[in-house]
Amino acid sequence: MYIAEIKNRDIANGPGVRVSVFVSGCRHKCPGCFNEIAWDFDFGKEYTKETEEYVLTELAPYYMRGLTVLGGEPFEPENQAGVLALIKRVRAEQPNRDVWVYSGFTLDELTGESRARTEYTDELLSLIDVLVDGRFIFAEKDITLRFRGSRNQRLLDLPKTLASGKPVLWDE
Repeated sequence: MYIAEIKNRDIANGPGVRVSVFVSGCRHKCPGCFNEIAWDFDFGKEYTKETEEYVLTELAPYYMRGLTVLGGEPFEPENQAGVLALIKRVRAEQPNRDVWVYSGFTLDELTGESRARTEYTDELLSLIDVLVDGRFIFAEKDITLRFRGSRNQRLLDLPKTLASGKPVLWDE
């Protein structure tokens, strides 16, 4: 897995001050994507244990709210093992931080039959607080939306959604 960028003090991709990790690689290639450069699976720097250490160090200050993982596409099969390793470490070492993940896949695609399903998918979903799901659709673009780019995308409270078996929207 490659990392396109890490934003240390991000306030755009979830509530509060966050560390946002942009993974590389995306096959969705949504027209109008804000991060086209991260479509390439080899863009940026290789993900290493040092990358994990850096993210954990940046998450440590008391004012940090959480981790956001986006891309690129965190749920591309090639990225899931690395994303899972990172989130597991955050959960173990910074349990008071929330975890948001942005995906062009819908939750139905991630839990059903799709190219995104791997041996890591279910565990990954179980560790996420909020999943922002759905491809960016340029015709649905709305710059007034909070934490998403197009009206079709949902902010799912993933623990409540998985427990109830139906979509539960996040509401701060």
